[in-house]
Amino acid sequence: MRTEMVELTNLCMIKDGDKYLLQNRVKKDWQGYTFPGGHIEPGESIVQSAIREVKEETGLIMKNPRLVGVKQFWVKSGRYIVFLFSATKFSGELKMAPEMVKAVCDKAHELGFKVAAHVESSDGVRVALENGVDSIEHGAKLDEHMIQLFKENNAFLCTTLSPALPYALFDRSITNASEVEQFNGKVVFDGIIECAKQALENDIPIVLGNDVGCPWITQYDYWRELYYFHKYVGVSNAYAIYCATLQAARMAGIDDETGSIEVGKSADMIVTKDNPLDDLLALRHIESVIMRGHRIDHPTNKINEQVKIELDKFL
Repeated sequence: MRTEMVELTNLCMIKDGDKYLLQNRVKKDWQGYTFPGGHIEPGESIVQSAIREVKEETGLIMKNPRLVGVKQFWVKSGRYIVFLFSATKFSGELKMAPEMVKAVCDKAHELGFKVAAHVESSDGVRVALENGVDSIEHGAKLDEHMIQLFKENNAFLCTTLSPALPYALFDRSITNASEVEQFNGKVVFDGIIECAKQALENDIPIVLGNDVGCPWITQYDYWRELYYFHKYVGVSNAYAIYCATLQAARMAGIDDETGSIEVGKSADMIVTKDNPLDDLLALRHIESVIMRGHRIDHPTNKINEQVKIELDKFL
């Protein structure tokens, strides 16, 4: 049996009329303008890898990508193969131009405001951080340049697994999502998880959000985001609570008022029957809510039972 080491990658040429989409890469080992692309993951089909890479790096969803060539050459580790794709049909759009992002950030900072960017692609993360955004909501796979930008900008990552989970993991008969939509949902979900893990490894501060108002997200289920953060990213219960409280207050610049129980701060807290440090599901059953000293015992919500049943499958 003959075997050899092979590295599989892709590049994708996206054409819109007489325009071609290029990226200006800033990696030390590969700089300059090129087409979006990357490595094929284990167990992933060649076509799916191309769709995923373009989604991660540009935010665009390619439709009917066409294989137009295969290039191979030798590297120290073995054979390096690049599958070349072309596409003229896609959905989504590249968001704000870099100069517009910078103008918004400059004006907001001049007025004393912080800027948050909802980003689900690696290229979007880079553009946002290069032009002054203070926090990245959602996130995507990071490279060394982006990690350095996070640190230079003292930027935060806001991890939001709640809105991505239904499209990624629910049965499509529940969400009515197409196969492509579910695939793209999984790309976003996996990208958020990977981004959070990279942030942890590189001491980038993380807070938690849940995009309330999105499908399957309720105003009373924020505790689920803490649970998902613990389950999928692998943090302790205590760290999940910290990211949702004191760390979040620091990002908002109000940690001198709230975020922890300390003398001189607002009396903002919840009371649970069981200890969430032992099990985050304790946060589901709140005995009392205290906000700035005002106490509400046994608060109730109108529960959407279908949402509860479907989401509980992932606890």
